[in-house]
Amino acid sequence: MTPRRPLPRSASAPDPHPTADQASKDAMSNATTVSPAHSASTASTLITNIAALVTNDPSLSDSSPLGLIQDAAVVIEGDRVVWTGESSKAPATDNRVDAGGRAVIPGFVDSHSHLVFAGDRTEEFNARMSGHPYTAGGIRTTVAATRAATDAELEANLTRHLAEALRQGTTTFETKSGYGLTVEDEARALRLAARHTDEVTYLGAHVVSPEHADDPAAYVALVTGEMLDACAPHARWIDVFCEKGAFDGDQARAILTAGKARGLHPRVHANQLTYGPGVQLAVELDAASADHCTHLTDADVDALAAGDTVATLLPGAEFSTRAAWPDARRLLDAGVTVALSTDCNPGSSFTSSVPFCIALAVRDMRMTPDEALWSATAGGAAALRRTDVGRLTPGAYADLVLLDAPSHVHLAYRPGVPLASQVWRRGARVA
Repeated sequence: MTPRRPLPRSASAPDPHPTADQASKDAMSNATTVSPAHSASTASTLITNIAALVTNDPSLSDSSPLGLIQDAAVVIEGDRVVWTGESSKAPATDNRVDAGGRAVIPGFVDSHSHLVFAGDRTEEFNARMSGHPYTAGGIRTTVAATRAATDAELEANLTRHLAEALRQGTTTFETKSGYGLTVEDEARALRLAARHTDEVTYLGAHVVSPEHADDPAAYVALVTGEMLDACAPHARWIDVFCEKGAFDGDQARAILTAGKARGLHPRVHANQLTYGPGVQLAVELDAASADHCTHLTDADVDALAAGDTVATLLPGAEFSTRAAWPDARRLLDAGVTVALSTDCNPGSSFTSSVPFCIALAVRDMRMTPDEALWSATAGGAAALRRTDVGRLTPGAYADLVLLDAPSHVHLAYRPGVPLASQVWRRGARVA
């Protein structure tokens, strides 16, 4: 795998990475309808009898952000959606699937996770629930376990959590390194992750490694030098934990700037534990996302509203650390693009369930059910600067979830209930 070039500013730019035939992607990216019979060698499938279809394309329905179509149908050909609309107007196809009056939504886009790890931090969680505060230092516990694990053990754990997420409707995910903190361990984490997703993030700057505890500057030099050289060929993104106990603003800027020079685009762990420079730095460097965004000044909110950086909210972390909830309402009312993700990791948010995070966002972060679902699908896609996932519109990947419910609102209305009846990814039923 070769290093990827920096991404363009626009969140609507074509997907730059080679997950499918690029010519086909380019031809379909701006389509409003695509003939279901354009390829004689590809069977078409109609999913019909959908009670309510969420397209995330306002032009396809009533101009609401969800692009909701009642009594709907979807036509899939190959790995793409080629038609959506009212079931009575559906074209003829080779195959037919009856949704049985269920709601259909786009597959979830989990744009922030940490899945290459080993070990368990049950004792730390138990201590927090007994009154001890969360700090960044617990990451080093996972670092020790991850370094000691074999490649096979790490990949088995990764695939187990991916399968768990897929069963709940996650069809696109990002994941990071960050639990190795040596050149060899960071590079192998990214190699393993790249076998399963194109959305791979180099997070050598998770915390300062134990070996450099007394010389953070030397670790920053390693992260921006030899470690970056080893990791850049396997990643699309670069991230930094800009936080007290991790990396300050100047260190974070140096790390992200070095990554950009190697063709990696920035993401930032920003303003999770305290007020700090993370959000402003993310906007300054055109980061795709500023993640956590728990402690924000008015200037932070204004900067996010004026730029292209998505605010990715991670309510699983607040749930698992008993921290203050991010104020999603404040961000949304200011016009900020919001994504919702799991932050799945063994320390501060050990959940792979996007539906759980949707329920938390609605209950405790002042989001409506519509806003939470959009943020977990199209919002996650925006945080990855993708237009081919997170929506069910002609030309997008056929990633969708049939819910055992007549409406997407049940994701928040029935928290904890496994509502994913079927999961389709790239046009095939996978769960």
